[in-house]
Amino acid sequence: MSLVLRNLQRVIPLRRVPLRQRMEANLKAGEIPQPDFPDDYNLGDIFLGVEYIFQQCKENEDYYDILTVTATHGLCHLLGFTHSTEATWQQMYQKEKQVLEELGRRTGARLHPLSRNLF
Repeated sequence: MSLVLRNLQRVIPLRRVPLRQRMEANLKAGEIPQPDFPDDYNLGDIFLGVEYIFQQCKENEDYYDILTVTATHGLCHLLGFTHSTEATWQQMYQKEKQVLEELGRRTGARLHPLSRNLF
């Protein structure tokens, strides 16, 4: 699965939902998923429009912090999170927040989810 951003007005995610559902249905407590093919370990790709992100940074924003937040947002999409409804947004927001808080704890950065204030 890949997530590609190329001057689009919206992101088009491709997901391996059947694989994920099959693996989840057959797992017992404590088991680690074992894909049938080595390529199934690959969640996908995140392509960032770094020039666009740089242009969109406000004067008081750190470019590298914004890249980190954007990459975290993309990773959440690769993991299957979306923000198309308020309920799915809440789940994605919480996951982004959790990851960014841990990064902040380790680096001292104050990072906020990209999906904040969507609903």
